[in-house]
Amino acid sequence: MDPVYVFGHKNPDTDSIVAAIAYASLHNALGDRQYVACRLGVLSDETSRILQRFGFESPMRLHDVRTQVKDLAFDRPPILSDAVTVHRAWELMGDSELPTASLPIANEEGKLFGMLTSGDIAQYDLRFVEETLLSDVPLFNLLSCLDGQIWGDYGNVTGLSGEMCVAVPGFVQTFPEHSIVITGRDSAVLQAAYRAKAAAVIVCGGQLQPEDMADRGDTVVITTPYDPYRAARLMIQSIPVSRIARTSDLTVFHEEDYLDTVREATLKSRYRSYPVLDSQERVVGTLSRYHLLRPNRKKVVLVDHSETAQSVDGLNEAQIMAIIDHHRLADVETVDPIYVRTEAVGASTTIIATMFQERGIMPGQKLAGLMAAGILSDTILFQSPTCTERDRIMAERMARLAGLSLTELGQDIFSSTLPADADVKELLFSDFKQFQIAGHSLGIGQFTSTNCEQLIPRHGEVVAIMEEERAKHNYDMLLFMLTDVLKKSTRLLAVGDLNELGQVFNVKFKDNAAMLPGVMSRKKQIVPTLSLIWG
Repeated sequence: MDPVYVFGHKNPDTDSIVAAIAYASLHNALGDRQYVACRLGVLSDETSRILQRFGFESPMRLHDVRTQVKDLAFDRPPILSDAVTVHRAWELMGDSELPTASLPIANEEGKLFGMLTSGDIAQYDLRFVEETLLSDVPLFNLLSCLDGQIWGDYGNVTGLSGEMCVAVPGFVQTFPEHSIVITGRDSAVLQAAYRAKAAAVIVCGGQLQPEDMADRGDTVVITTPYDPYRAARLMIQSIPVSRIARTSDLTVFHEEDYLDTVREATLKSRYRSYPVLDSQERVVGTLSRYHLLRPNRKKVVLVDHSETAQSVDGLNEAQIMAIIDHHRLADVETVDPIYVRTEAVGASTTIIATMFQERGIMPGQKLAGLMAAGILSDTILFQSPTCTERDRIMAERMARLAGLSLTELGQDIFSSTLPADADVKELLFSDFKQFQIAGHSLGIGQFTSTNCEQLIPRHGEVVAIMEEERAKHNYDMLLFMLTDVLKKSTRLLAVGDLNELGQVFNVKFKDNAAMLPGVMSRKKQIVPTLSLIWG
């Protein structure tokens, strides 16, 4: 089955990463199908430390969920070697279990050599309506196609060339020198062929006697069970496919190519099918236009968000399977009904921990510790106004399963200090979300710590970066929350209409900064308040 990708919002915080890991673990434990936890951005130092503490790898980075060639149910016909006979290729094309009008041809390394179509074979066969000259047909190929047996010593002969001549038994004729004579067991015809120094004699439908080999010279003698007409057709198709396969002007697609690119390319060409290559340039199948009509979309689950602006690129091309969130429902749209679970709790991880309980599955010790950390992080040690009693209960339950102290874990999460040379732009976007409110664009970053004052000397640098980003992305307003866990307050840096912002929060901004006592939640205290301005 195709995997289901589970991810939180861009610029992920700890809760979104933990929620993705926990939700994927839950459904993998239930055996539903393969669920893969992913991330859409760079991990913060806090999240990296928590994952490392509980022994989890960073989830796979997901850049885009647009439909790719690898998502399509493209054909996987046999991949033929360039040394295979045309006869074998024709047999495969007519196989009732895998009918196909074209086959990819690969070299010894499995890389694309060319494409062979039924039209290529038909065009080659038609040459022999008037032409009877064969050129360097590999001897082993000939024996294979004719189901033939070679008689006597054939010396250093590796291939046969010459004009094909069909001799009627009882009628002795003159043969061109170095011809290929096809006949029944007729001593007179055999001797005439030997005298003409025929390159080969193909004896149809019989066995030879020792006297039939007398005076053959260098002539190669082969017996076959087929009649002369069938033998002649098989000899024509004994050449390697490499001789007639199309090797130039090929339109090739890779598994990682996006559907839009494929559609555009197929409109510019008239080929029936196209070779598909993997990342190592090896042939893995063929793609036809009808594969593009109903493409398989990537299957995804959104956790900790439901806003398109906060989600992965190409989301409109994906099949959303579920949304698990503790924020407002936003603008994500789906074609089919899906499972949606949104609850007014302090962390998405709380919802998923509840789902473990509802399904009767106990998370392992490490996962339980990780989930406890996710809840503590998003509820800011239960001090956020979004925090509920359920958050506390679930965090305590997970902590007991993990055998750890919530107090010690909380200190570990929020006690980090920034190095003097920390990249403030990276810090600004480490936990950053975009919002659309009544046609206005808003961006809010947040850094939560027990010591936010260490950033005060660099406020000017942060504000300059915010101004630059606001102009670059056309934000109506850009905010950065420096939330202090111990003081239960936020120092708000802002660029935009500061007078309007100051009025709604009843504060005065100085050097683009203002203190907001008691404000700790972006979701419940900042965004709803700003909605009063623009709503």
